[in-house]
Amino acid sequence: MDDYFMDDFEYKDKSLFCEKVKIENIISKVGTPAYIYSKNAILTRYRELKSAFQNANTLICFSVKSNSNLSICKILAEEGSGFDVVSGGELFRAMRSGGDLSKIVFAGVGKTDKEIRYALGNDIFMFNVESVSELEHINTLAGEMGKIPKVALRINPDIDAKTHVKTTTGKKENKFGIDLTEAEKIIRQSTKYVNINLCGLHVHLGSPIYTVAPYVHALKKIVAFVRRCKDAGFDIEYMNIGGGYCISYTGEKVIRPKEYASKILPFVKEMQCNLIMEPGRFIVGNSGILITRVTYTKETLHGKKFIICDAAMNDLIRPALYDAFHRIWPVNPRVKMPKVEIPNKPEIKKGMYFVDIVGPVCETSDAFATKRALPKVEEGDLLAIFSAGAYGFTMSSSYNSRPRPCEVLVEGDKYRIIRERETYEDLVKGENL
Repeated sequence: MDDYFMDDFEYKDKSLFCEKVKIENIISKVGTPAYIYSKNAILTRYRELKSAFQNANTLICFSVKSNSNLSICKILAEEGSGFDVVSGGELFRAMRSGGDLSKIVFAGVGKTDKEIRYALGNDIFMFNVESVSELEHINTLAGEMGKIPKVALRINPDIDAKTHVKTTTGKKENKFGIDLTEAEKIIRQSTKYVNINLCGLHVHLGSPIYTVAPYVHALKKIVAFVRRCKDAGFDIEYMNIGGGYCISYTGEKVIRPKEYASKILPFVKEMQCNLIMEPGRFIVGNSGILITRVTYTKETLHGKKFIICDAAMNDLIRPALYDAFHRIWPVNPRVKMPKVEIPNKPEIKKGMYFVDIVGPVCETSDAFATKRALPKVEEGDLLAIFSAGAYGFTMSSSYNSRPRPCEVLVEGDKYRIIRERETYEDLVKGENL
């Protein structure tokens, strides 16, 4: 079993704990649904990544889109992390949480002029640029504001990273990045962009990536491109390798940052560049869980069993959107959770049965799991949905006019609410009759 899957979420005496706090004690105060995060898990994973890449001059920029809560970002800012932002709102969050402006990278294919001005006005570290049009907009706006921002070209290397079709970003048919031919043309014409310091390259292949091979394949192309740039008299100072590092959603062992680093760092050394990376999922994915309460149990005439919960796809959309697998287990189980659980190969033990775990939203896709082996649960029982720290609350909505859940941070034997549960009044705030 992967030691990092549940390092700070552990069952003791048939009860789930986060660090030193019993989950059911938290829920008795805050209610359900609720996201619960471990501060220690977040810091442990950040430090592991930092250690793995310490032999290079590396700037780690946490991907704010994975979990944008101010308290989460503040923990990482205080640890020295930079931030990868993809909107003006994420930039605002990074700054509000204490992020160092000299460590903020602005990515994304559709930055508006307003967002670009906002970033320029705050003197962020760098823009990742994804089209000639965007480059021209930044050049014009920087000139108007008397700025010379650093810019990296996001390269689309046409690499299949073998991720889900909706999370792959490095193939030629994706909307992201610039192909190598176009990028070389931009480099050779870089003198026309007088208000820009074009000094870096960026490549992000998607997420999660379970082997090092896609990075190696992409970096081989990038090394050759950097060599051509230098032959043309153009120096590449920064190499941003993006993120995408996998986590274990099943309990199975996955590769660790040292294994990524052992294959990636030789290319960085060959390019003689400063390294930037943009992890999100790796740091927070297994650092958070979603707790939901069983509202009803239901069995059809055909023998189909349903567990209907008070959490729904509006709280955690990954299963509906990506067919994503999340381990789900009772907070106070009658049967011990298996060390490893393989999707589509459920293991039935005594006291377990097959169920669909669903929410109350009026969509057939509102299901967290289908034909999942689970111990017997009853109305009122609590279920933990694991690996929910990344792309969980941050992708939530109020669909069906459902208030979004609260978020809780645990540190040792203490916990606190870091986002209040929404109310019905919050749902209509800003609307006018």
